[in-house]
Amino acid sequence: MDRLSAMEVFTNVVEFEGFSAAASHLGISRASVSKQVIQLEESLGARLLNRTTRRVSVTEVGEAYYERCKRVLAEVEEADLLVEQLHSEPRGTLKVSAPMSFGVAHLGPAVSDFLSEYRELSISLTLNDRFTDLIEEGFDIAIRIAQSADSSLIARRLSGVRCVMTATPEYLERKGVPTKPQDLSGHQCLSYSYLASGLEWPIFGPNGATSVKVSGPLKANNGEVLLQAARQNLGIAFLPNFLVREDIQAGVLVPVLEQYRLPELSVYAVSPPNRFPARKVQAFIAFLAERFETADF
Repeated sequence: MDRLSAMEVFTNVVEFEGFSAAASHLGISRASVSKQVIQLEESLGARLLNRTTRRVSVTEVGEAYYERCKRVLAEVEEADLLVEQLHSEPRGTLKVSAPMSFGVAHLGPAVSDFLSEYRELSISLTLNDRFTDLIEEGFDIAIRIAQSADSSLIARRLSGVRCVMTATPEYLERKGVPTKPQDLSGHQCLSYSYLASGLEWPIFGPNGATSVKVSGPLKANNGEVLLQAARQNLGIAFLPNFLVREDIQAGVLVPVLEQYRLPELSVYAVSPPNRFPARKVQAFIAFLAERFETADF
């Protein structure tokens, strides 16, 4: 008798409450299921199941044995998975979610380089700016830009992200240049929908932190949309540096309140909790961590 096989059959009989259902789940005959359970009981010298013509129930001894079987089988599965991951090349399809603007500007090129290195892998990349539920939607990894990571997930910080407030010279000439955070309340402000503080922009200065309630003609869940609005003289935008750097260097946009500091965000790679994450997940996160380690976002 294969003891581990018999333990698996027994746990399935308990969980599916019968020999026929367990046999169907395991893809073997009912006779084979019955035989393995009988052999297991004989080797243990104890009855694990009560059988009647109508139903199967677990004995007190069987219940205790079932709980231990589950732990043993889980440990065996984890051990097998660990060996497989340590000795196999990453392969299969990796399902990844990322913010639109960051995905286009930075993740897209990284994905291409990664796939050139790992020929046995393919990536299904979804770009959007809404919050994705990794487990519900079946994603292996999500790239998130936030002040802190979701504690219910496995997270690795890839890089920091600086934020700036910026507007066109034309807008500032028309509306005036703010010299202190409170001046923002008299300006048209372009806000990111998913900013944790909403329409209250957190700003840090010599006297500590302050929060300014702002308003304006546009609130959007995409940084590119806000950037376009700022370029068209519609107001002051609160955006990550990687989005506005080139416009500032070209003089299209001008940073404001530079003497004040905005909250620093971080780029995280997050994945569902798993003691032994798949090799493809490990490989992609390690690749991104190395690539973005010195990035200036």
